[in-house]
Amino acid sequence: MAPGHDTAPTDGLGRRRFLTLCTGLGLGTAAACTAAPPHPHEPTGRDARRLRPEAEQDAPGTTDWRLASTGPPDAVAGYPDRVSVTPGETVGLHVSTTAASFRVSAFRVGWYGGRQARRIWASERIPGRARPAPRLLPTTRTVRADWPRTLSVDTSGWPEGAYLLRLEADTGHQRYVPLIVRSADGAGRTVLLHAPATWQAYNRWGGSSLYAGASGAYATRSLAVSFDRPYDGDGDGKFLVYEWALVVLAERLGIPLAYSTGVDVHRDPGVLRGAHAVICLGHDEYWTPRQRAHVTAARDAGTNIAFLGANTCFRRVRLEAGEAADDRTVVCYKTDYRADPCYGSQPAQVTTDYRLPPAADPESSLTGVLYEGYPVDAPYVVRAAGHWVYDGTGARPGDAFAHLVGVEYDRVTPGAPTPGPLEITAHSPLVCGGRPSHSDSAYYTAAGGAGVFATGTMRWVEGLVAGTGMLGRDHGMDARTRAFVTRTTENLLRTFAKGPAARHAPPPEPDTAALYGGA
Repeated sequence: MAPGHDTAPTDGLGRRRFLTLCTGLGLGTAAACTAAPPHPHEPTGRDARRLRPEAEQDAPGTTDWRLASTGPPDAVAGYPDRVSVTPGETVGLHVSTTAASFRVSAFRVGWYGGRQARRIWASERIPGRARPAPRLLPTTRTVRADWPRTLSVDTSGWPEGAYLLRLEADTGHQRYVPLIVRSADGAGRTVLLHAPATWQAYNRWGGSSLYAGASGAYATRSLAVSFDRPYDGDGDGKFLVYEWALVVLAERLGIPLAYSTGVDVHRDPGVLRGAHAVICLGHDEYWTPRQRAHVTAARDAGTNIAFLGANTCFRRVRLEAGEAADDRTVVCYKTDYRADPCYGSQPAQVTTDYRLPPAADPESSLTGVLYEGYPVDAPYVVRAAGHWVYDGTGARPGDAFAHLVGVEYDRVTPGAPTPGPLEITAHSPLVCGGRPSHSDSAYYTAAGGAGVFATGTMRWVEGLVAGTGMLGRDHGMDARTRAFVTRTTENLLRTFAKGPAARHAPPPEPDTAALYGGA
């Protein structure tokens, strides 16, 4: 929701920070991380194809996946012509660099014995070329690079998963290009749902995002943003801050996983059919109506859903074509919704907040909670310490975890539509904009047996690496918070991976009225 959020650091992964992170993500002892150096002969190309998917986490990982130096903005940058591919499909990369040449390495994110990534593929050296300045489409103030394709990458043999492609200029400067190698079938698996529409909404590359224009003013913001441009900063969008740590943890647990994006679920809900769970990650604000309908239908069919952030499904968007492909533009007019071409003819497609006219449909009917405010920094306060999601944490009623609520928060809101009785597992007092309120974690079960849990705070996934410094800033969160968030998330993932939670876990004990009167 907010114009600026924390971004990941650009420095390399130092040995001490690496060891700390291994402990934070549950390896056990830091010493175990040093048992072997990065493997000098990581399998690539045809060697990678021989690996069975279930053996992927046994493959040798590498610690050499972080950026060394980004350099100036024009040093090297690029974007893919698709947000995701299935294994074996070709993706085009569009690259601009001031260097004479560059290469590309593809890193699959995972546990890999604590190294957190494996190099799946590396290119040869490719001649570099600086591309022209981006275009600005005046009607919607959309920035597009529209660079020609620099190379095509064949993903044959690439395991499904979340990838960071690293552009490596011969000057030493580097940047990421995120890519999801998506799953076609999620039956019996936990689907990790990545959020490229939200990454793009906040992207300031070329001067404009859905929050501000080149002048920095809201009034000159883009009304539509394009995937046909790089991401600003490190190039990873919001992936490293809000998604990466959860991917690593989920793969460490060994539960069956599938990978997709909101854009893909919008197009085709097939990956959700028969899925045991869907995990929406730390910041997933921008949803199309079709994506929301498909996720809701999966819930009603018994698929568990976890919302590990806040401000989820807050904005209604449309996906429109770019210069050369469909679904390359994210449209959201926000407060200018009367200027949306759909206004007056297709009210349910008007791109504004879901809770607002002309077709109000608050997100709480799916999530159970409602987004309320920004910015905030407050302790997370446990209420229902006996809830199964907190098993093994040692938490007691009233225990607080400093700074875990932020930078945006959700709460149970009297009068907002909800899917049924809710159990509030955490009820955290806060002050936002001078007004006292609360952030709530809430749990409910749907008629089809699905369990739905919402953390009510955007810092949840960041909490998985709290105290390690891996994301640049920890917001003051410490190792105690990291241990609590990690164990709670493990409980949630393991329980939801078994299938409809109503069959595998104690039911919610509705208690909204105790906190919010007769709501």
